[in-house]
Amino acid sequence: MTDDLPPVLDPCLAKDDAFDLTDQPWLPVLLLDGTETALSLGEVFARAREIRRLAGDLPSQDFALLRLLLAILHDALDGPGDIEDWAELWEADDPFALVPAYLDAHRDRFDLLHPTRPFFQVAGLRTAKDEVLGLNRIVADVPNGHPFFTNRFPGVEQISFAEAARWVVHAHAFDTSGIKTGVEGDPRATNGKAYPQGVGWAGTLGGVAAEGDDLRETLLLNLVAFDSGAAGGAGTDVPAWRRPAYGPGAAADLASRPAGVRDLYTWQSRRMRLHHDGSAVRGVVLTYGDPLAQQDRMKLEPMTGWRRSQAQEKKLRRPLVYMPREHDPSRSVWRGLESLIVPLDHDASKPGEVPSSYRPGVVDWLAKLATERVLAKGTLIRVRTCGVVYGTQQSVVDEVFEDAVAMPVMLLCADDRRLAQEAVDAVADAERAVTALGDLAADLARAAGGEPESRRSMARHRGFAALDGPYRNWLAALRAGDDPQERRAEWRCVARGEIERIAAELLGGAGEAAWAGRLVDGPKGREWLNNSSAQLRFRSRIKRLLPPAGAPDTADSGPSDAADGPQTNTVPGPETMKVPV
Repeated sequence: MTDDLPPVLDPCLAKDDAFDLTDQPWLPVLLLDGTETALSLGEVFARAREIRRLAGDLPSQDFALLRLLLAILHDALDGPGDIEDWAELWEADDPFALVPAYLDAHRDRFDLLHPTRPFFQVAGLRTAKDEVLGLNRIVADVPNGHPFFTNRFPGVEQISFAEAARWVVHAHAFDTSGIKTGVEGDPRATNGKAYPQGVGWAGTLGGVAAEGDDLRETLLLNLVAFDSGAAGGAGTDVPAWRRPAYGPGAAADLASRPAGVRDLYTWQSRRMRLHHDGSAVRGVVLTYGDPLAQQDRMKLEPMTGWRRSQAQEKKLRRPLVYMPREHDPSRSVWRGLESLIVPLDHDASKPGEVPSSYRPGVVDWLAKLATERVLAKGTLIRVRTCGVVYGTQQSVVDEVFEDAVAMPVMLLCADDRRLAQEAVDAVADAERAVTALGDLAADLARAAGGEPESRRSMARHRGFAALDGPYRNWLAALRAGDDPQERRAEWRCVARGEIERIAAELLGGAGEAAWAGRLVDGPKGREWLNNSSAQLRFRSRIKRLLPPAGAPDTADSGPSDAADGPQTNTVPGPETMKVPV
């Protein structure tokens, strides 16, 4: 979204230098009827059943705003404490009944322009020379110094209070690193500069959130109970607006924080102050706030996966260190399905052996809800992923991306792994089939005297794009009671048909040079390679990798021959959304 938003998304101008986020429209949403509008905090909770999802300026903004709403909900409920509390909310006609009174009690802390306690800002924040920076410092779709691929060219001179509020929340979550302007009163500032402290907390994550049929379900599905392992119920776990006013430097109590998810979801990683003229925001003062180390936060942060890092273990001289698992933007989420649906200790094969990774806590929470029969195992859950790719020492945003995959919640449970394992193995089927397709393209290029690796890459691109929709549909259609082997055979039939269709197109367009062929270096010496021999090799590979129903399964026996070339990076399927910035 840009400054050219339709009138329905433009909020009223602030009156008397106030912009109350509890009753002013500032949160863009997509309603179930397909229309877009903007709502206040109070309206979002009151109309959650009517809202399909948040629809902010960037996917990363939606992720940051979702975490803000979750912090409000956790604090208003002071819970849920356990799965029984959560079940009552899930069945309640109005699970957010306590939110209006909560917002009213804290209304002054949600005023974007409050003279002494502005929302997520520091009143009076200033540089030694009273400099005011351009809004490209917080508006993430206008990267600092790279304005040419944005419809805000050549920059952004002013934004509404509603949009400014969204970018303030986003900056705390995803702001870039690099040298920033030092501010008065910050002991970390040196010669007017604040030196790199890293990106905002959410920028270090491979964001994962559950998504329901409407915003009511989405909020509840991500509302992890305090007794599930996350430290959320402690008395010191409060959101930023219930803490003492922040000063220009780092908070003094960081050694004991974050105290829980309310603290973490509203972590003040930056210090900022908006400059406005009473009708629009025209500038900002922005510098570093509270630092937060990434290591070993898996019991606290539920909205990302975690991986063991030997590099960090060596650097910190510690025996075990886990870091957030970032997403690979070149891979659709279904291709990494194993990291979502396998149990927490999936690769700890021996007693006492520690796992090399942990899946996201919110996924474990969904599995617990299904295992305890709070959610029906056939409930279809959409897992949405989000991430940001930073460039040039994390000082600019290169790319924002998101993806989503729908699956029955039973696949997350550990009590019956057969169907879930077939879903994981079906991804391996797709990888093998696309590899065979890439090998065919490379063989045809070699037969014609061309460069094989670029042809291999393009064929793999086509292969994964062709399998993207069919796999998502197949996964979403899995049901309890399905015969795992029958469903796997069904998928192999679909995958083989898609790959063979593309193979036929490659063979038909190979040209006369590939038909004639030539001598090439093979695993057993020089051999003649042409269109026909490449086709025979492909047929042999695909038959072995995706055997028809009833045939012996040899798909796990490894590469077909030594001529199989290296795999290249893949690109996302059609549902993956990337936002160049």
